[in-house]
Amino acid sequence: MRDSVHLLDAVVVANGFPLISGTTLNIEQGTVTVIKGANGAGKTSLLQLIGGLVPLSHGEGVVAGVDLIRQDRRAVRRRVGWLGHEGSFYEDLTVAENLAFACAALSVNPVEIPQVLERVDLLHRIDTRAKDLSAGQRRRVGIAWLLLRRPEIWLMDEPYASIDAQGRAFLEEIIGDASRAGATVLVSSHDELDLGKQKYRTITMAGGRVVKST
Repeated sequence: MRDSVHLLDAVVVANGFPLISGTTLNIEQGTVTVIKGANGAGKTSLLQLIGGLVPLSHGEGVVAGVDLIRQDRRAVRRRVGWLGHEGSFYEDLTVAENLAFACAALSVNPVEIPQVLERVDLLHRIDTRAKDLSAGQRRRVGIAWLLLRRPEIWLMDEPYASIDAQGRAFLEEIIGDASRAGATVLVSSHDELDLGKQKYRTITMAGGRVVKST
């Protein structure tokens, strides 16, 4: 099985400050990896590097076959999907309109929007404007977008924030399904995951480095 992510002595510097300070990491395709660490340890910066959102300053980095040094790192963005604390939505557009707009921007077929909204239990909110959604519902719209895109790599930054136990169980089901379908999933979280019999890897970061892997 090939690596989805390969980093060797990776360094990310922003405004003279090292966000990532010499990280070496290899992640196999189709696996789930949980990234732990205190606030400021570099968890979000690592996800941003893998997602092509910040440049690699030094070292080696290959994500989904894209060399982050020798190629345009923005090419990675079409291969990954991001789920953060808050989804990026147009507040005055409905759920369906937001998803349709996103589909048009990335040439994704919108025909599955109703089906995907039913999967995330939001079909009854299809005509609700984004500004009227709860935090948990916004998270589910973000998941719906990932399901529509089917990205090769899923990047999830603290996805459990502001969701209840039912939402957590649903999210873990989605993560397990994505991995079994061949996607690589990286989750920054202070908590353990419950993926049933499916195993996952945990790495711990401190000071912009991976200091432990289990």
